[in-house]
Amino acid sequence: MSADIVPLPRRSEPPPSLDPILALTASGMNAVNAVILERMQSEIPLIPALAGHLISGGGKRLRPMLTLAGAALAGYQGTRQHKLAAAVEFIHTATLLHDDVVDGSDLRRGKAAANIIFGNPATVLVGDFLFSRAFEVMVEDGSLKVLKILSAASAVIAEGEVDQLTAQRKIETSEARYLQIIRAKTAALFAASTRVAAVVAECEEDQESALDEYGRNLGVAFQLVDDALDYDADAAAMGKARGDDFREGKMTLPVILAYARGTEDERDFWKAAIGGHRTTDADLAEAIRLIAKYDAVAATRERARHFAQRAIDAISIFPDGKPRAAMAEAARFAVARGY
Repeated sequence: MSADIVPLPRRSEPPPSLDPILALTASGMNAVNAVILERMQSEIPLIPALAGHLISGGGKRLRPMLTLAGAALAGYQGTRQHKLAAAVEFIHTATLLHDDVVDGSDLRRGKAAANIIFGNPATVLVGDFLFSRAFEVMVEDGSLKVLKILSAASAVIAEGEVDQLTAQRKIETSEARYLQIIRAKTAALFAASTRVAAVVAECEEDQESALDEYGRNLGVAFQLVDDALDYDADAAAMGKARGDDFREGKMTLPVILAYARGTEDERDFWKAAIGGHRTTDADLAEAIRLIAKYDAVAATRERARHFAQRAIDAISIFPDGKPRAAMAEAARFAVARGY
């Protein structure tokens, strides 16, 4: 009689990680960080102090990494991408400084937001300084096409932020309107960061479009998960106070879905909460309960997976190898992350 065959337990797949793209871009990011450190200096001590508070605050630096990874994917052997990646990070940092003032944020990346320490006027003005530095670096690159891509993205980001402001506390905001907002305020810079890599590499039009689509879809996925985390993660992991979006009356996708799926009484709660009339800790707990009841966080992550897969599919026209694998892994990480 033969012994029973006991099947070996299946190995679970390791969670997606940024490690491959970090390894791919490590040396290039050293050069990018050197540019950032140099260009944030000023004879006015408050400027490097305030800029450094945020720039050194532990962000993922995903956008400049994508510029470097895109250049590697396109086979570019030069160094133009270093300054352009720094410009991308300056644009991103400037928008964060302005956002924290607009939102009245207390935390950014787990520590006090710049506006809390330095005040709103200084925070806005240093954001303007960083925008100026970004454009200075773009002009030095000498490509009108690069300048057009990044300047257009900067305008679109501002439009997206204004659009979000006008949608604030409006319970009737649709999913389509929400996606329009995040495509502008977040995805536009992701797309620009990867597209400029194709420009410096002198890619064919189809490859440039592919890198644009990768960044754009990744940016949507990234923001969807950010908005889900506001109702699905603790403040220590996120680096911001849980429930910020709720108290500010932002109509993000988890709220839009929970409202659409709710009963009449539950919808009355959401109308009061988003209108700014129910914003206590108990109200936040009720919001989280309703979002969990209707699986709105899971549904938001599922939509994020869709956009992440579109990003991965977009770069399939490039040869297989470490750059493409690292960028695909970064897209999967954007969906799976808990911070």
